[in-house]
Amino acid sequence: MRVTASQIRQDLNNFGGFGQQGYGYNVRHLYDEIGSILGLDKKHNLILIGAGNLGQALANYVNFEKRGFIIKGIFDRNEEIYDKEIRGIKVQPMEAIESFMKENDIDIAVLTIPKTGAVKVAELLVSYGIKGIWNFAHIDLNVPDDIVVENVHLSESLMRLSYNLSSNA
Repeated sequence: MRVTASQIRQDLNNFGGFGQQGYGYNVRHLYDEIGSILGLDKKHNLILIGAGNLGQALANYVNFEKRGFIIKGIFDRNEEIYDKEIRGIKVQPMEAIESFMKENDIDIAVLTIPKTGAVKVAELLVSYGIKGIWNFAHIDLNVPDDIVVENVHLSESLMRLSYNLSSNA
């Protein structure tokens, strides 16, 4: 990564003292502390909105649970897939989100829906009390400042990869 040990120590010191001068770091303790800084020492309940190919791929990715991200519900507008099970979770209609969120203490919503519906769905989620949105819809969401949004633009990521390949050739 082209950083020095001194830079890493300085960065870690911004979060508190984890090591002892002259002795270094207890790796297990450091690992746990970094996990705590990242919020990985907590469980986060998720709902997934959009049970198409991308939504199903994310729902089937088991490593989320190992990191504390638990998919509690899956929602879609397509009536033909209601009650379909993805990793033991039944796809439910969008109209059920509000009550589901209240009953299941949902922190994060994952949006894998077309951009045309994403803004309206995000507004609903905010009104229902969502705290974070992992947004795969190809549109930036305008939500209140206290809502955390992570936008994932797959095509932009692919273009960055292409550029980096071209510039390294």
